[in-house]
Amino acid sequence: MGKWTDGILGVVIGDALGCPVQFESRQEVAHHPIDGMRGYGTFNLPAGSWTDDSSLTLALLDSIIKNNEIDLIDVANNFTAWLDHGEFTPFGFSFDVGNGCAMGIKRYESTGNPNSGGASETNNGNGSLMRIMPACIYCATKIDDDKKAVELIESVSAITHAHKRAKMACGIYYFITKEILNTNYELFNCIQNGIDKAFAFYSKEEELSYYNRIRDVAKFMKTPVSAIKSTGYVVDTLEAAIWSLATTDSYKDALLKAVNLGDDTDTVGAVAGGLAGLFYGVPFDWIDTLQRKEWLIKMCACADRL
Repeated sequence: MGKWTDGILGVVIGDALGCPVQFESRQEVAHHPIDGMRGYGTFNLPAGSWTDDSSLTLALLDSIIKNNEIDLIDVANNFTAWLDHGEFTPFGFSFDVGNGCAMGIKRYESTGNPNSGGASETNNGNGSLMRIMPACIYCATKIDDDKKAVELIESVSAITHAHKRAKMACGIYYFITKEILNTNYELFNCIQNGIDKAFAFYSKEEELSYYNRIRDVAKFMKTPVSAIKSTGYVVDTLEAAIWSLATTDSYKDALLKAVNLGDDTDTVGAVAGGLAGLFYGVPFDWIDTLQRKEWLIKMCACADRL
């Protein structure tokens, strides 16, 4: 399979793994840990069901495929189609809608301005990071200039999340994605090199200090699980995903570690899953469980031909 398939299905699988236990505490999940695709639970949906993380990822992907570029208006229109009409969902209706995403999309509907995300301190949820993978793959493979690439990625974030901290998480994710796609290093080195480049790029930004814990990945991976938060706060989500990736050596192990952290399980799984998918590839048995599997595979195959 191609890089787009691995990255996008990596996101969807991680989302679907976490979906049944979303919002459960770490202690609650520990009583019935996730060991594979499971149905029902939080949203009472069958195994392989994916949430808003994947729907918005797929909405972004669809726009990139149609236009062979990132057209912010078209992306925002696709987000509107998801929220209002259930497009890009497994069952024809949107659910698990985050406040930041909903408010940004509704603001776009009112103004027609795709820079509609909230920009206050309270707008640092993980709703743009969870769906940024298609923009990262596009920019890493189509744009040679990191400054232009990051500006575009941050603009995609700003459709729903315009605070610098949330946008910066997407930028860090881009640099790690680019390392995985463009080098033959081990995953640990890809993560560290990507973070190094991100810190160099954002060196003059005060918001960078919020990401200091991941600066030294070798040190960070020794952090006890009790000190890893897996909430919907964008910094916590990025940290939890990187910790899960750095402390495992396979796609399945990384994803199971991520979703068993509890709390915002679908998004931590999706964020970890995209990078893990790019590096390891995605397991066929988990692909087979996904809802709308044929549609997903067809869309990813179209992207792989870009």
